Amino acid sequence: MNPMRVFLVVVILWVGSEFVLLFAKRSRSGDASQKDQGSVWVLWLVFTVCAFLAGTFQSVPETRMPALLRPWAFWTGLALIVVGFVLRLTAIFTLRRYFTVDVAIARDHKVIDTGLYGIVRHPSYTGSLVSFLGLGVAFANWVSLAIMIIGPALAIAYRIRIEERALLSALGDSYRAYAARTKRLIPGVF
Repeated sequence: MNPMRVFLVVVILWVGSEFVLLFAKRSRSGDASQKDQGSVWVLWLVFTVCAFLAGTFQSVPETRMPALLRPWAFWTGLALIVVGFVLRLTAIFTLRRYFTVDVAIARDHKVIDTGLYGIVRHPSYTGSLVSFLGLGVAFANWVSLAIMIIGPALAIAYRIRIEERALLSALGDSYRAYAARTKRLIPGVF
């Protein structure tokens, strides 16, 4: 199988799973109170625009990584996409029914602090950021890499503010205590 086919299969599985989640894991108005403020659509817009721009810059010769580095960047990037994808799915399966693509609080919502959630508060977003980093690296272009780091990071930071505000409002001291003992995205760092 040639490298471009591998790339397409990985990206189709990754993006395809996100489309499935978008429609299958939306909150139900009877089961949860929505607090999303449209942030799910901000995420999709930013991610789509960044991927388009990064793909466009990929072919700009002046911003490409050195030729010797490109094959390593490509395969490392693909590996990062897969690692991020697995992290995100693991986080989603840990939350089970509490996971929704839009910010929502279930009536019986509680703090989940097991598995990856015992290490960071938002492992699903950590996984997404690792995948976007991987996409930027796979493009083997410095500008593409910057776009795939900065755009998604800003969009996810916006989303985290909305999500944490909703969780603090609904769960109070239990979420506050959880937040005090865990970092948002990177264990022990941030």
